[in-house]
Parts: sequence; C-alpha cells; structure tokens
Amino acid sequence: MIFIIKVTTNKEENAVEMIADRIAKKDINVYSVSRPHGLRGYILLEAEDRDSAEEAVFNLPYVKGIIGKTIGYEEIKNMVETSAETISIKEGDIVEMISEPFKKEKAKVVRIDKQKEEVVVSLLGAVVPLPVTVKLDNVKVIRRDEMEDDDEDDE
Repeated sequence: MIFIIKVTTNKEENAVEMIADRIAKKDINVYSVSRPHGLRGYILLEAEDRDSAEEAVFNLPYVKGIIGKTIGYEEIKNMVETSAETISIKEGDIVEMISEPFKKEKAKVVRIDKQKEEVVVSLLGAVVPLPVTVKLDNVKVIRRDEMEDDDEDDE
C-alpha cells in the first residue's frame, strides 16, 4: 500500500531521513520512503498496512499527517520512473524558465543531457551569453527552432 504523507514544504528530505531512521530502529513493515522530484510538501511511503505507516511517521517533526486514501503504483509511476525517452526538447529551441531564480526568462537550448535530465541553456536577456544548466522540468518549450516568425501573421 502506498501512502501520501503531508510534510512541511522544503523539509521533505529531513522528513524522509527521520522516517527511515525510525523504520530501521523499530523494524517497522515499511518497504520504501521516497520524495519524488517536483512533489513539494509530500512524500510517498510504501508500507504493509496503515498501522505500519502511522507508526513510521507518528509525532515526527515536519510530518503533518497521512492523507486519507492509499494510491496505486500506476498513479505515481510518472513521478518515480525516469522518462528520458519522452523528452521533446531539442537543441536550438527557445524555452521559458518556470522555476526560480530565472523564472519567466527566455533562453535558447544549447545542449541536452537526457541521462541526468538536464538542459544547458543560454539566457536571451543576458548581456553576456552565459551557459546555465537546469533540470528539464524547470523549462517549457515556447518556440521550436524550425518555426518562423511569419507563422504569427496567419491569424
């Protein structure tokens, strides 16, 4: 059974470590504790039953509680499995940064590392072109390289 655990935002790693310590010390029937990338304020806990899950997280700092229902693996599969083969960003694409510190900045894709799920971009607004490496899920494609600006005149 997979449980969603509500935790203090930006303290997910601390909560995972404390839960893992308790599981090891008390030999609780919990199979995994994970913090999927991009999921803020929540962690996932796979346990034999609800009692085991509750025992693992009870009264720990940063843990706010267990969300009511359990979830199946299919519902979280996209969060825990790497999806490098579905990357649709290409070199030369114009992207918009969707996370801090460069939020809403436009950039051109210079290089893509599918294994690390990172992309190297050059910020378009920068006075000096500076390569910046960011995670793939921190950018969204806004214009393909092969698209021309005269496409906008067709409206």
